[in-house]
Amino acid sequence: MRLRKYLITASAIAAVGALALTGCSSDGKSGASGASTGSLTVAKPDGAAILATQINNPFITTGSGMSLGYDRMIYEPLAIVNPVGKNETTPWLASKVVWNADYTQLTVTPRSNVKWSDGKAFTADDIVFTYNLIKNTPALDLGGLKLTDVKKDGNNVVLNFSESKFVKQGDVLQVPIVPEHQWKSVADATKDPVTKAVGTGPYTIKTFSSQGVVLQARTDYWGGTVPVAQLKYLEYNDNTGLLRALQSGETDWAQIFITDYQKNYVDKDPKHNVFWGANVLSPDMIVVNTAKAPFNDVALRKAVNMVIDRKAHAVTARSNAGPELTNVTGIPQPTGDQYIASDYKDQTFKIDVDGAKKVLTDAGYTWKSGALTDPSGKPVSFTLQDPQGWNDYVTGIQLVATQLKTTLGIDAKVATPDADTWFANVASGNFDAVLHWTGSGSNPWHIYDDTMNSSYLDQAADGKVSDNFGRYSNPEATALLKEYAQASDDSARTAALDKLEKIFVDDVPAIPIGTHPQLAQYNTRKFVGWPSEKDQYATADPTQPSAVQVLMNLKPAGK
Repeated sequence: MRLRKYLITASAIAAVGALALTGCSSDGKSGASGASTGSLTVAKPDGAAILATQINNPFITTGSGMSLGYDRMIYEPLAIVNPVGKNETTPWLASKVVWNADYTQLTVTPRSNVKWSDGKAFTADDIVFTYNLIKNTPALDLGGLKLTDVKKDGNNVVLNFSESKFVKQGDVLQVPIVPEHQWKSVADATKDPVTKAVGTGPYTIKTFSSQGVVLQARTDYWGGTVPVAQLKYLEYNDNTGLLRALQSGETDWAQIFITDYQKNYVDKDPKHNVFWGANVLSPDMIVVNTAKAPFNDVALRKAVNMVIDRKAHAVTARSNAGPELTNVTGIPQPTGDQYIASDYKDQTFKIDVDGAKKVLTDAGYTWKSGALTDPSGKPVSFTLQDPQGWNDYVTGIQLVATQLKTTLGIDAKVATPDADTWFANVASGNFDAVLHWTGSGSNPWHIYDDTMNSSYLDQAADGKVSDNFGRYSNPEATALLKEYAQASDDSARTAALDKLEKIFVDDVPAIPIGTHPQLAQYNTRKFVGWPSEKDQYATADPTQPSAVQVLMNLKPAGK
C-alpha cells in the first residue's frame, strides 16, 4: 500500500494543564558523536513521476519533498509528538512548550542559537510568520488548527485557538516552520514549489534529478554533529521493485508493506534487517457508505461485522505485520487498553454466523437459493474496492468478499481501480465499501472522528468530504466528539469516550477489521540507534515528522 493522505495527526496527551513539556533528547544530539560519516538510501514506491518536478514546499503534500520525506530533514517543527511508546512530546525548534488548562493557548520558547541553512538567524518572528501564514491561508490549515491570534510575548510566542487543541496537539506542534525572510516574498504558498529550500534542519539539497535526490549534512546544525553525512532519496515504481532494493541492500530505509516480511526481508540478512510495525491507535476499517443501500441499514452492517474473520486478515492480508484487532470498540491493543470502556474490556470479536443470520431474519431479510435478499426481495449485492497494487488491502477485501459469500450468501464483488480514481471515489461517495485506515493519535478520538463526525458532511465541497467517508450522520456522536475534544479534565473525556464507544458498537458506522501499524524497514549494517519494539521513542517511518529525530539518534555501527 502507498499512503498519500497527509497524516500529521500524532496528537498526544503530553501533560496535564499547563505543564511545560521538556521531553528527552530535546537537543537533538542523542546519537550524534564525532564527524558526519557514511550515507543512507531512503526510498518510496510511488513512481518516477514524483521526481519529475522539484517541489520543496512542505505545505504541498503531494510534492517531491513531502512524498519522499526529504522535507522532514530540511524543515523542522516546534516539537515532535510520539504516537507510540510513552506518547512523550520532545521539544525541537522550541526549547519549551506550555499549554494552558483548556488547551486553547500554547506558549512556546524559541530555541536559541539556531540558524537557517542560508546563515540567517532563526527567531520568534519565523514562528509567528509561519502560523500566521496558516491562519490567513485556509488551504494551508491541513490540521484544522483554527488559530485566532499569533503574537510575540517577550522571548516567547503565544498561539491562541478558537477551540481546545487537546486532541490535536501534534497537528499544532508538528507544523514545519519556514523562514520569514524567504517566504514573505512567496506570492502563493499553496502553489509555489520553493525550489531553493531554506530550513533549520540538518540537511540541505545537494542535487535533484529524475534519478533521485541527494541531501548533504550541514556542518553548522544547531543539534550538533549530524551522524550521517549524506542521504539519498530514490523512487521505485512499485512495492516489488522497492522490496528487491531492500533485499539487495541498495536501499536502507523505507516504508512499504511486505508480504511474509520475515521470509522476504528479515531472513535475507537476519543480523541486520529490521521490519517494524509500530502499533499506533489507528485501525483499518471496512468503511461502508451509510448514505445508500445496502449499508444504510444497521442490521446489515451488524451482520457483516459478525462474520468477519479478523485473524485471517492479520495472518493472510497483513502477514502478521501488526497484532490482530480483537476488541469490539475497534481500539487497537495493547496500545489503547486504558481507553476501552469497562463495559467492553472483555468484549472481543467472535465469528457468529448464526447470530448474524438471526439479526438479518429479524430485520426482514430472507434467502433464496442461498442468496441473501433484502426485505423488498432484492438480492443483496455490493462492491468492495481498493487500489490495484495495494496488495495487503486488496487481499483484505478479497478475504471479506469470500467470507460474506460463504457465510451469508451476499453477492460481494471486488474492484481494483487505480489509486487516483479510488481516492476520488472515496471523497465523492462513489462506492459501496472500501478498506481504509483512520487517523491516529495517543487517544482514540481520531478513530471515532474519522468515522462518526457529521461535521465533515456539513463542510463538503462539491460533494466531496475530507473525512467520515462513510457519510455516517449521528448528532449525538458529533456532539460527543466535540465534548471530548473540549473537555477540561480526564473524567469528562472518559465519560464522552465511553458513550462514543457504545454508539460505535451498537450502530456499526464502520467495520473495524485490523490494526494499522506504521510500517518501516531499515538495516543496522552502517548505523544503529533506530527505534524498535524495544525502544519506541518514535516510529521508524521516514516520511513522518519524527524522521529527523530518528536520524539524529543514529550512530555508526560498531562505535
